[in-house]
Amino acid sequence: MWEIEYIPEAEEDLLVLDGSVRKKVEKAIGKVSNNPLPKSEGGYGNPLGNKHGNNLAGLLKIKLLKDGIRVVYKLVREDNKMKIIIIGLRADSEVYEQAAQRINNNK
Repeated sequence: MWEIEYIPEAEEDLLVLDGSVRKKVEKAIGKVSNNPLPKSEGGYGNPLGNKHGNNLAGLLKIKLLKDGIRVVYKLVREDNKMKIIIIGLRADSEVYEQAAQRINNNK
């Protein structure tokens, strides 16, 4: 199992969610943390590349379709960490734009 780490902004994202949705998101993150590798390596992660002009190469996502939530995370393989970058609504490309900004701000 990989260690789950939230950047501060992602922690805030989680706290503003409705309680029942928050539990579903935490459960999904917990499940994926058992094997957060990209699907191409046998894991649960859906790799991102260029999304709406944002270079998100190296990031992966989890989709909670029924709740309309996306979780974007980055693997830190040398530390076995799954770093949560953003938890947000699946509204157009906004989640991806914010993820790109947060990656640049948290280098």
